Amino acid sequence: MDVKKMIGGRQFWSLIAGLAILLGILLIVGHPKEQSAPTASSPPPEDDVKVLVLNYHMVNSRFLSLAVEPEDFDWQMKYLVDHGYHTITPNELYDYLARNGTLPERPVLITFDDGYVDNYTKAFPILKKYHLKATVFVVTGFLSKRKGYLTWDQVREMEKNGVTIESHTVTHAALPELPDDRIREELVESKRQAESELGHPVEFIAYPTGAHDLHIAELAKEAGYKAGFTVKYSNVDRNSNIYALERVPIFRTGATNEDFVDRLHYTSNLTQYGWIRN
Repeated sequence: MDVKKMIGGRQFWSLIAGLAILLGILLIVGHPKEQSAPTASSPPPEDDVKVLVLNYHMVNSRFLSLAVEPEDFDWQMKYLVDHGYHTITPNELYDYLARNGTLPERPVLITFDDGYVDNYTKAFPILKKYHLKATVFVVTGFLSKRKGYLTWDQVREMEKNGVTIESHTVTHAALPELPDDRIREELVESKRQAESELGHPVEFIAYPTGAHDLHIAELAKEAGYKAGFTVKYSNVDRNSNIYALERVPIFRTGATNEDFVDRLHYTSNLTQYGWIRN
């Protein structure tokens, strides 16, 4: 039987072409390309590292948004350890941003503002329990003078055990509302007081309530600070302004620990899509 005559010349060659294509597809499917074995995810390129700077205030049982329960703080610190986070110091962050150093995987900087006494009585034992570093930005005019605040003896002990002490001004005044001479006094005098009590350079400032502007940043630089921290919600990367570094605030909420986990995992995504940083 002459198949070519039965179906016509043009149809015959179309059929042959179709069969050839089908055969090629079968050969590809039947012999899949070799694939490498799955590997563990690699760390992001050095310039893509997103650093979480957590911002706490109080660790106690008072019913305030700024006061995280000690049990919740313990849970959060254990979560960091169990999930491979590594705590760093402000100097380690600064060196990375200045391209003079590297960071561990999953870096996190734990900070406290104001210098409440519960940072020593409640938070400090938990930090030591998990061998974590932290930084306390202290209002130098309140230490050893106001009830509810740290003493210089307490912060000296904390510094011997992984806690860095930095400046939060002298009186916690909103800097943009002050004349230049008062701003300079707040910046310079707090630095001088802390350095005198601690015996080492104090090179980082957290602006009270986060309030700052470009002029205040210049005055902070003039006063000898290497970097300044705000309360602007985002993470820090090499695109950050060194005198307006972002932080992630941690509050008491109706679901404190769930919110903590969300902030750890989703802040980078919000930043990536431009929903946080201006």
